Amino acid sequence: MDLAHAKDDAKKWVRRIVIGGLLFVVLGSFLYVFFTLHYTYSSGERVGFVQKLSKRGWVCKTNEGDLAMVNMAGQQAQMFSFTVPDDKVAQDIESNAGHRIELHYEEHRGIPSSCFGDTQYFVTSVKRTE
Repeated sequence: MDLAHAKDDAKKWVRRIVIGGLLFVVLGSFLYVFFTLHYTYSSGERVGFVQKLSKRGWVCKTNEGDLAMVNMAGQQAQMFSFTVPDDKVAQDIESNAGHRIELHYEEHRGIPSSCFGDTQYFVTSVKRTE
């Protein structure tokens, strides 16, 4: 009877350790994703002309774009790739197509999946400049 009771106790402890480990991994993953999406590493503005804005992805559709930044006439444009998480901001960018615009972005490093965006630069607002 003592041996059977010891085996039951061992099984309970193994089950508790496995369930605790799984909970730890799931909770840790959730906290990591939450932190990377809500902590801003840097923020700033980029000014230029939007070259491309498209909604793409196999499962998770995200708005991805490229901004051509030119400092001086005749100089080759430097490209800035960005992600737009908000569809309203993406519509604002599309409505200003062909015009020089200022994009305000936040940089989020370490995002674990492309489901949140292909780049680490998330555009939060757009303003038309002249």
